Amino acid sequence: MVIKGIPVSEGIGLGRAVVIKESEYTIKKTKIEDTGAELRRFLDSIEKAKEQIRKIKAATQESLGEKNAMIFDAHLLILDDPEFVSMVKGKIEEGINAEFAIDESARFFENILLSLEDEYMRERANDIKDVALRLIRILNGEEQIDLKNLPDGSILVAYDLTPSQTAQINKQNVRGFVTEKGGKTSHTAIIARTYEIPAVVGVEDIVNSVKDGDFLIVDGYEGFVYVNPEEDLIKEYEKKLVEEKRRKEELKSFLYVESKTQDGKRIKLFANIAHIEEIDAALKNGAEGIGLFRTEFLFMDRSQPPSEDEQFEVYKTVLEKMEDKPVIIRTLDVGGDKNISYLNIDKEENPFLGYRAIRLCLGNKELFKTQLRALLRASIYGKLKIMFPMITCIDEVYQAKWIIQEAKEELKKENISYSQNIEIGIMIETPAAAVISDVLAKEVDFFSIGTNDLIQYTLAVDRTNDKVSYLYNPLHPAILRLIKMTVENAHKRGIEVGVCGEIASNQEFVPVLIGLGVDELSVNPSKILNVKKKILQTSYEEENLCIKELLN
Repeated sequence: MVIKGIPVSEGIGLGRAVVIKESEYTIKKTKIEDTGAELRRFLDSIEKAKEQIRKIKAATQESLGEKNAMIFDAHLLILDDPEFVSMVKGKIEEGINAEFAIDESARFFENILLSLEDEYMRERANDIKDVALRLIRILNGEEQIDLKNLPDGSILVAYDLTPSQTAQINKQNVRGFVTEKGGKTSHTAIIARTYEIPAVVGVEDIVNSVKDGDFLIVDGYEGFVYVNPEEDLIKEYEKKLVEEKRRKEELKSFLYVESKTQDGKRIKLFANIAHIEEIDAALKNGAEGIGLFRTEFLFMDRSQPPSEDEQFEVYKTVLEKMEDKPVIIRTLDVGGDKNISYLNIDKEENPFLGYRAIRLCLGNKELFKTQLRALLRASIYGKLKIMFPMITCIDEVYQAKWIIQEAKEELKKENISYSQNIEIGIMIETPAAAVISDVLAKEVDFFSIGTNDLIQYTLAVDRTNDKVSYLYNPLHPAILRLIKMTVENAHKRGIEVGVCGEIASNQEFVPVLIGLGVDELSVNPSKILNVKKKILQTSYEEENLCIKELLN
């Protein structure tokens, strides 16, 4: 049997399934005579639950960082919540057993949250359910699901993997993750990429389709999960696995080699990241800096925007981890395919051409300024560069820079330090920005070309639409001319140009970008060494000559 899902962490995993199925509880209501003893039993279970959660939080913080450990603060708050605790107490005092009282109280609060429209608040119902289940297991004397001692060669199969579960995993023994829930930015996906474990998510009904001990192949490149495959297919994937390991070992030899072409043109290699947890992978693969830190994920899956202090801590951590290496942080880029409920963005017929990115930020000045203040405060901890997305005219740059100046003046009055040497750059991802790049280059310190949107907007092609996706061509002369024009205009003003779109990591397009004269490529951390290998094999002069002949 073969099942298709969403590949979220590259690699090939072969092993035996360990299926995580949450216990189905039928909790009986029993009459309690000694309510005092039952209350003590309940309160003891709360203390034991707190102790367990604190240990899991500490382990998570150590292995996955502060941000991933924050989820457990919410679990501790539930255990201290006076409404939840008093409701359970009240039911016990009426003579109901603690297990039933906990279950009934938890369901009451779960139903309230599930009735809300806000997606973030609905998801918090799962936190209450998790905490209640933990208390009931403690009261029943049951062990929590133990993932510390998985047998070597395990492939975890679950509806979803919770933070408390991934915190326990011994990654040396795990060959893959397969879950029913999740997407490319889900907790499972992030952890899989951090641990470099092949993962496929969004696999329908996988928990009921697989049983413990089934032999699985997880293809993290194509998104296929093979259940009890034929021997020939196993041998084929074993060969692929050997080749993958050989390729990874070969790429390690490029780790400390300077990134430059055969004829000596220096090309900087940076990493694209969206989460703090990805920094370790970036550094491990030799990233010279962060070419794109996507801040929108700080704003998603919640009921209100992150505070200035919360953002400050994240940006500070990124800069500290990267030490003296440059870090380009892109300001909030939402709208289009990334909507946020609490911003109350009106439904648009064509959101990709609507109220998004810099347009939204300039229209929500306080939201924007809060982010800029956090960035300025963090700037003293490293080499920060700030980048604005989806610029189409010079006025947008003027307005954004003016708000930065206002934020600086406010911090100065509050005696809060910030770096005096922060570079300001913009994304070139619209044809308009490329065409006026000579004007824009006078006002900023660097360009970063977002090829995904630039190609889509220039060619009027939605690459997710099967009927027209064949027209999505990164080598179209119009795209090459716009990139060449942008690079030439930038270099005339003495500023550098990077590329942070998907084509920067495509082996076919890397030589073309080098020939067009770009200074920096920013890619997924796992792609850095592959791209470096290609750079080392490329001649800038030869590619540049080919580009001139092609465009003339």
